[in-house]
Amino acid sequence: MALALLNVPDTALAHDVSRGDRAFVQTVSGPAFFPFLYLGAKHMVTGYDHILFLLGVVLLLRRARDVALYVSMFTIGHSATLLLGVLSGVGADAHVVDAIIGLSVVYKGIDNLGGLERLGLRPDQRIVILIFGLFHGLGLATKLLDLAMPANGLLTNLVAFNLGVEAGQILILLPLVAVLGLWRTTLAFATAARLTSILLVAFGLAIMVHQIGEFTAS
Repeated sequence: MALALLNVPDTALAHDVSRGDRAFVQTVSGPAFFPFLYLGAKHMVTGYDHILFLLGVVLLLRRARDVALYVSMFTIGHSATLLLGVLSGVGADAHVVDAIIGLSVVYKGIDNLGGLERLGLRPDQRIVILIFGLFHGLGLATKLLDLAMPANGLLTNLVAFNLGVEAGQILILLPLVAVLGLWRTTLAFATAARLTSILLVAFGLAIMVHQIGEFTAS
């Protein structure tokens, strides 16, 4: 299944900033809070890799308290590396980071299938999600560093972008959690959740293989 996904166009497996958004970021001068708020939300809503990971995180969570806890750990992680990475000018190879993000999707799919328990592994999921959140944020930071955001108004624009990412995350999670809540009341949920987890593993592997291939070719 993962190999079949690799036959889709490269653009479908490369979550990047659009050409128009790149042009705007490189020409803006000074604080532009609301445009960067919009860009952050847009990047999250269109970021299939982030969405797949979040789906894996909340798929089997039944209590709103658990959803809030795990999503908060993810938020803390990606906010930290996004802000610190850009402000310090520290990034990483985009293909390597995106391959690790693909690995995070694979991990959640395997975890939801009970694969870790069969191996006798019981890691603290809060810590695991925090760590993967750090890599998701590093991926965002790497993309922003590649855009060479102007120093004038950088902190304001960066905070606005991060808030936009959080807003986009909420826009995704609210309907997703609501649909999952209704879905769990049906008899078909267990089978469908298992299939969804298998698809997460397949998509995550496809992302990993694609990004590793791009890295070795560069």
